[in-house]
Amino acid sequence: MEGGNHSVVSEFVLLGLTPSWEIQLLLLVFSSVLYVASMTGNILIMFSVATDPHLHTPMYFLLASLSFIDLGVCCTGSPKMIYDLFRKRKVISFGGCIAQIFFIHFLGVTEMMLLIAMAFDRYVAICKPLYYLTIMSSRMCILFTAAAWAVGISHSLFQLALIVNLPFCGPNILDSFYCDLPRLLRLACTDTYRLQFMVFANNGLISVVSFFALLIGYIVILFTVWKHSSSASPKALSTLSAHITVVLLVFVPIMFIYTWPNPNSQMDKFLALSDAVVTPFLNPVIYTFRNKEMKAAIKRYFTQLVIFRKIS
Repeated sequence: MEGGNHSVVSEFVLLGLTPSWEIQLLLLVFSSVLYVASMTGNILIMFSVATDPHLHTPMYFLLASLSFIDLGVCCTGSPKMIYDLFRKRKVISFGGCIAQIFFIHFLGVTEMMLLIAMAFDRYVAICKPLYYLTIMSSRMCILFTAAAWAVGISHSLFQLALIVNLPFCGPNILDSFYCDLPRLLRLACTDTYRLQFMVFANNGLISVVSFFALLIGYIVILFTVWKHSSSASPKALSTLSAHITVVLLVFVPIMFIYTWPNPNSQMDKFLALSDAVVTPFLNPVIYTFRNKEMKAAIKRYFTQLVIFRKIS
């Protein structure tokens, strides 16, 4: 294998989630409903934060950034997966597969970094309230977001560097509903054991370290709330519980996929489905229904919409 890309495989065949037509039909309805709800919920959060002056705070800026990333997650795998549920032969082009891998890893790591930024925001708000506006300035929020994107792009480019020059000259069947990097590596016409180890080590390390850093951070915040119990504690606990729930939803599937010692194909598929379809739906649900300010902003928006329609 020298320099260039010696691939002769022009497309990959995806086996999908299950061969059962009945389950595919159920998944079609389930995924379509969640996809529409996810897109609507995340767009609504972004619109509310952008237009409502009451939500022009660091926490909601980061929440809107997370919703934007969740929109990307929705668009990366769900539309093709839903479309493929109609088809007997599910295929993806080589270029499409590479693009999907790039966006899956870029959006996944960017989301992790934004969750870390949101945890830091809550730490400053609860543990150092007098310095909150000084530390979490507009400049700092933009810096956090830019850093999250930069880390996400760097990580994703590293993943692509591992596969861009690999020869794919024969097998082209992926036992998945999307282009899964570890499975793609196994189809290369060369020994990829070291590359597979690097992929699992890199992704596993990022997810585990980020998860435990967030876990420790939230334990510190919860201890501070408990120690300084006040009238603000219920609101703080409600906000923190929403954040912790989202962290678990994002990290648990990824950690199972990349750190579980005996990978199971079917289990990995449904964990990936959860990450691609369920998490982007639950994020806006959790942040909206557990947050009085967000609910009030959405209520104000719909009230204005009803008044405008009556006038017109």
